[in-house]
Amino acid sequence: MKTAGLLGSGGRRIFGNTREIGNSQVEHAEGLMQLCLHRNPLQTHRMASQPIIIALMGPTGSGKTNFVNKLTKTVEDTAAHRLKSHTQAVREFPYTSKDRKYVFVDTPGFDDTYLSDREILRMIAEWLEKKYRGNVKLSGIIYTHRITDNRMSGSVCKNLDLFARLCGDKAASRVRLVTTMWDKAKNKELAESRVSQLEKDFWKELIDAGARHKRFEENSAKGAWEIVDDLTGNGEALLLQEELVDVDKRLNETTAGRALYTQYQKLLHEQKETIQQLEDEAKAQKDSQLTKQLEEERLRLEAELQKTWNEMDKLKIPFLRRLALFFSFKKTQSVSSVRLSPHRHRIHGRPQRTLDVNTTLLTSK
Repeated sequence: MKTAGLLGSGGRRIFGNTREIGNSQVEHAEGLMQLCLHRNPLQTHRMASQPIIIALMGPTGSGKTNFVNKLTKTVEDTAAHRLKSHTQAVREFPYTSKDRKYVFVDTPGFDDTYLSDREILRMIAEWLEKKYRGNVKLSGIIYTHRITDNRMSGSVCKNLDLFARLCGDKAASRVRLVTTMWDKAKNKELAESRVSQLEKDFWKELIDAGARHKRFEENSAKGAWEIVDDLTGNGEALLLQEELVDVDKRLNETTAGRALYTQYQKLLHEQKETIQQLEDEAKAQKDSQLTKQLEEERLRLEAELQKTWNEMDKLKIPFLRRLALFFSFKKTQSVSSVRLSPHRHRIHGRPQRTLDVNTTLLTSK
């Protein structure tokens, strides 16, 4: 007995009699697919309707907000270019281009003018955790760096260190290290030399893990979209997200949280040393006016030291909690953050130098 084939609209045969036609299983599958498309064309559009989420991170004034403005055709605010923090919260910018939905996420830098690094990390972590618990992953992360910088300052190194530990190895392939402000670079040859040093030294571990350098040479929407179009694939969970959700760690127990605690420890040590030097110098001075200035600076640093101590204390993991973590066998799916070679201690974790040391980045004579 022969089975009848299914008919589409107008009596068109979608797939034929399975005994009469060869490769019947293939034709059967193709027919079902066509039938589903005919009956519910929105079904296959669901995946395309999911927005592409791209987060921007980097130091204050490195061009994050400007990059988002170019993408979304928003009038540019120059506040961040004065090196004062313009973004003080995680801000989402929905945008639709060529029938594709995007969400660009502007984040504050860890060297914020008004917020502490701990508060910034908590703010970013809460946003990332909320998205991950909602089964939403980032399609990409853009880290901005001014090509006009002739030094890798302590704050820039700190930003890069925390960024690398926040992402982890697994998500590095979704990272784009974007050099900005090429239109303000007066010496192009020097700028190219800086790029070479960034790729071979400061960014080497991230690039080895899968990150890629992109140039935002043309400060325009076209230049921004050329970078974004490279980040439209499947999303990837960041190490911080896996630690907070999958492993149920607290923020101060994460790789990024512990790195920030270490940075505070070193900063505290620096401040104590500087205060002691000021005290010794003030005692040796006979000029009363200079002694007064040194005393005022010492008092200012003591106030900063107290702030550092308070921030560090909030990140401290209690002894009993550390003990519980030690005996816990739960592990994150992404167990390693970007591994750092000893000679690169200027940027990434366990720095041997103080955080405010300015590392020369091919300065011109």
